[in-house]
Amino acid sequence: MNTAQAVPVLAALAQASRLDLFRLLVQAGPQGLAAGTLSTALQVSPSALSFHLKEMLHAGLVTATPQGRFVIYRANYAVMNALLVFLTENCCQGADCDLGGMPPACGATATPEP
Repeated sequence: MNTAQAVPVLAALAQASRLDLFRLLVQAGPQGLAAGTLSTALQVSPSALSFHLKEMLHAGLVTATPQGRFVIYRANYAVMNALLVFLTENCCQGADCDLGGMPPACGATATPEP
């Protein structure tokens, strides 16, 4: 992923409902969730959900698969992982870092020390 590819993905996530939606789909795993289930779980109207899903589909963050009367939405883990790699590829000035839920091994902090 490069900057031009990352910007629309980040823009799609830069809204609270879409971020909640994506996190819910990530939690659901590869089986995904139907639109009605998403609408109920997030307490979002079907029309608002449709708008948010369209934005996320356009950014490549989710996929949609028809299954009978339903459309199943799934997180696109390849795009998610590519974004994570892009965001962390220069972490710690290029040194290997273990970002497994802990602060970077290089000791980077959220606020730089004076």
